[in-house]
Amino acid sequence: MDGLVIKNTGSWYVVYTDDKREIPAKIKGNFRIKGIRTTNPVAVGDRVCVVVNDDGTGFITSIYPRKNYIIRRASNLSKESHILASNIDRAYLVVTIDHPVTSTTFIDRFLASAEAYNVPVTIVFNKTDLLQDSDGRELLDAVNYLYSSIGYDTIIACAKDGTGIEDMTRSMAGGINLLAGNSGVGKSTIINDLIPGVSVRTAEISQQHDTGQHTTTFSEAYPLPVGGWVIDTPGVKGFGTIDFKRNEVAHYFPEIFRVSSGCRYGDCTHTHEPGCAVLQALEDNIIARSRYASYLSVLEDSDSDKYRKPF
Repeated sequence: MDGLVIKNTGSWYVVYTDDKREIPAKIKGNFRIKGIRTTNPVAVGDRVCVVVNDDGTGFITSIYPRKNYIIRRASNLSKESHILASNIDRAYLVVTIDHPVTSTTFIDRFLASAEAYNVPVTIVFNKTDLLQDSDGRELLDAVNYLYSSIGYDTIIACAKDGTGIEDMTRSMAGGINLLAGNSGVGKSTIINDLIPGVSVRTAEISQQHDTGQHTTTFSEAYPLPVGGWVIDTPGVKGFGTIDFKRNEVAHYFPEIFRVSSGCRYGDCTHTHEPGCAVLQALEDNIIARSRYASYLSVLEDSDSDKYRKPF
């Protein structure tokens, strides 16, 4: 029968079948998704066919085509990838201005990957209650303006007191939604707000390093009271992009792509070429320097010689 993969525990998966049963299942044989070198051939959000055994367990025998997915580099020295989730209606990237600080490079790399795989993103600025002084509030306003002016949806939130949760609930209703972000930004607390009584484990921030501790070790989808699902994912420190072609990287930065139509050369890399409209826009402060720096870092990722070749 068919079902939705709602949990990945490493070697086992949980499939929520169309007749509303939760079936613990393994993969039948060694199959890989064609064209994707990935550490997890089955991802939360996949629609699969599962054969149920007499003991209530099952075997996943096939995966239906994915409409999209979020993928990241498995490690800095690998061309292998890890799929965070698939068939996503919207991803919610949870970020914090302070305690811990989410870097704009991390945000931009996630956004670029989402653009590449056709996943709409809302940026959720969480823990805004910690921004007590004017400098913190001004920084929040500036970063919020940066991304909203590019065209991204943003939500100002505080999971501690419920600010922004109503907006998230309304926009998540009926869909498959992904929560992603660094460890410690409050994803588990947000899920506890979205689904009263679910009791997802939370942890304190490390005082020494101001970083979060991993409370989620595998991706898991939780049913929403308003219908649909929210997928919780393990916190990640970095977001390595994978399989981007150098001449396509600019396509995944919307404001750079819009300006690039004015470049003198069609194959402009926007790094040194004469008549580059992107470099001119950078000088004119039309494109943010933080975004351009992120563009260069992704461009470096796409250098075919940077990563170790697979055996």
